[in-house]
Amino acid sequence: MKKRILGKDLEVSAIGLGCMGMSFGYGPAGEKSEMIKVIRAAVEQGVTFFDTAEVYGPYTNEELVGEALAPFKGEAVIATKFGFNFVDGKMAGVNSRPENIRKVAEESMKRLKIEVIDLFYQHRVDPNVPIEEVAGTVKDLIQEGKVKHFGLSEAGATTIRKAHAIQPITALQSEYSLWTRQHENEIIPTIEELGIGFVPFSPLGKGFLAGKIDENTTFAEGDIRNILPRYTQEARVSNKALLGVIERFAQEKEATNAQIAIAWVLAQKPWIVPIPGTTKLHRLTENNAAVNVTFTASELAELTAASEEVKVMGTRYTDAMEKSTGL
Repeated sequence: MKKRILGKDLEVSAIGLGCMGMSFGYGPAGEKSEMIKVIRAAVEQGVTFFDTAEVYGPYTNEELVGEALAPFKGEAVIATKFGFNFVDGKMAGVNSRPENIRKVAEESMKRLKIEVIDLFYQHRVDPNVPIEEVAGTVKDLIQEGKVKHFGLSEAGATTIRKAHAIQPITALQSEYSLWTRQHENEIIPTIEELGIGFVPFSPLGKGFLAGKIDENTTFAEGDIRNILPRYTQEARVSNKALLGVIERFAQEKEATNAQIAIAWVLAQKPWIVPIPGTTKLHRLTENNAAVNVTFTASELAELTAASEEVKVMGTRYTDAMEKSTGL
């Protein structure tokens, strides 16, 4: 597995593993022993970057990741996140007050079985707490030796600049893929200017870009895709046009759709580290092999242009989700 640098000096595998779906967001949680096998197989395949959050479960995903990676202390970089309230075990709005950030840090370390958090993201911007105060709190945690690196998730350019001025940001995590490109306008130029790494989640469009989902696919109860505009039956039919573009390049490269989609993300900048998620060993192996798929400049331009000609039907989230928390 190749390596990449986030921010100034956080070295991680070029492809990480998003662990959310093992416990949360895509229907029933995976069987614990099987999920541990997948995480440990990722380590064996050279993955050193693992993504979780207190909200995934809540709490159960951090516990899973902590148990799975316990034998690999010092070998794995674990990213987790703060920024929500919970009522009766369910997410109940954002909360990035300093006292909550500190509380989450302590509790996350216990669940993850670690003494310091490698990368601590604000999961979603809290409009009620100045970002300077959030950054200052994480700066204090870094000085206290409880956190190594600061990150933001789904933050805007102005927020990024304000936070970075207080405590340098190592990575921004946001959605980015062949069909989610809005960050190219302002966000990516901003973080490039500031020397911040980019960690795209859902580089496979929550699975659609891998080409295994069609209009007849049904999702389990509790799977977020049941309510996403891009996953209505009509949208899935229309969005097959993008799959056609990806499939053409997959055939030319003797690769899979998933590998082409991930390789496209990797090819955008050398400081981008996508974190595709999976619960299956064979998909893990397939996704990680994307690191060996390369494009010439003309091939990359052709793929990008062809994908841009396809009008994607449906927004990535509902309006309510975009206004509140997203995932």
